[in-house]
Amino acid sequence: MPIQHAIWKVGTSPAPLSKSKLVSEQLLEDMIVADPRILSSEWMLIGRQEITPNGGRIDLLAIAPDSSLVLIELKRGKTPREIVAQALDYATWVEQLTSERIAQIYRNYSSGQKLEDAFKNRFGFEIDEDQLNSSHQIILCASELDPSTERIVAYLNDKDIPINVFFFQVFQHGEEQLLSRTWLIDPQETQENVANTTKSAGPKEPWNGEFYASFGDGPSRSWEEARKYGFISAGGGSWYSQSLKMLNPKDRIWVRIPGQGFVGVGIVEASAVQASEFQVETESDSKPCLEVLKADYHRESADDPEKAEYFVKVRWLETVKQNQAFHEVGFFGNQNSVCKPTAPKWRQTIERLKECFPKWDER
Repeated sequence: MPIQHAIWKVGTSPAPLSKSKLVSEQLLEDMIVADPRILSSEWMLIGRQEITPNGGRIDLLAIAPDSSLVLIELKRGKTPREIVAQALDYATWVEQLTSERIAQIYRNYSSGQKLEDAFKNRFGFEIDEDQLNSSHQIILCASELDPSTERIVAYLNDKDIPINVFFFQVFQHGEEQLLSRTWLIDPQETQENVANTTKSAGPKEPWNGEFYASFGDGPSRSWEEARKYGFISAGGGSWYSQSLKMLNPKDRIWVRIPGQGFVGVGIVEASAVQASEFQVETESDSKPCLEVLKADYHRESADDPEKAEYFVKVRWLETVKQNQAFHEVGFFGNQNSVCKPTAPKWRQTIERLKECFPKWDER
């Protein structure tokens, strides 16, 4: 059913704000370029009004921390079905973009800057050229969609085609206009589809029940502390922390440090919680984690639900130090903090890891 927004003035006599319209949808595009957080605080814009070989123009193109691309299309007066069809057509072009072409698109957009430098400045780590554009998602921006188009989008997403709709509505508040937005589908669900539909993943197969976890050891967090106190964590933005919420008690996770290799296997003991709520066991008693841990863990954002570090309690079955990490050509890897891979490469990786970590079976 169509999504409706409403904003009310708070007070003893609450009153709804009247709906309004933007002067043009071009204004929405300008606003997103000025502040991409309107869409997501975790994406970096790399292109605007990019012309495709078939004569179309992609409104906006962005990149996510895992080097996947985000195709963003505004309705611009098109019928709902037209915008879906057009976006799918554009996606066939995006899928074929090479690393060199993506770098050129960003140079044109940024007046000559290098994509690798901007990516490092934005996300804090090097771009993974092997994963660059190995997958992508489609984002449609519209103030409304008809029910049939909503069903089409939901159907495509259920079939693991990462597509979502960003709904926006405008309200009048005196002489000012206010913008509200929501999503048709939970963005985390769409991101899971992105993680599981890489071009290098090959044919899909049923998920084997084993979770993959990426643990970024560095100034923000410490693998040695994670080993000692029994946890994995992620934070600095919802893109990083949200996928931790996929984990439930008794799930088994295999942990990889990006650029190093796999360092441990364990059983989840509790669901993800914000840093301010997480306790660690010391020799004497249980204490708040930020009183004990030495790494940063985004302490400055501990009370910010969006940017805080989130922790998942883990009972380790077997771990190794970072300098003993297991890595072999062909091992599965991904920048998502947690995912449920469905590529044959994941099954093959697990079969090999069970040899590297013989204590993987808690029995």
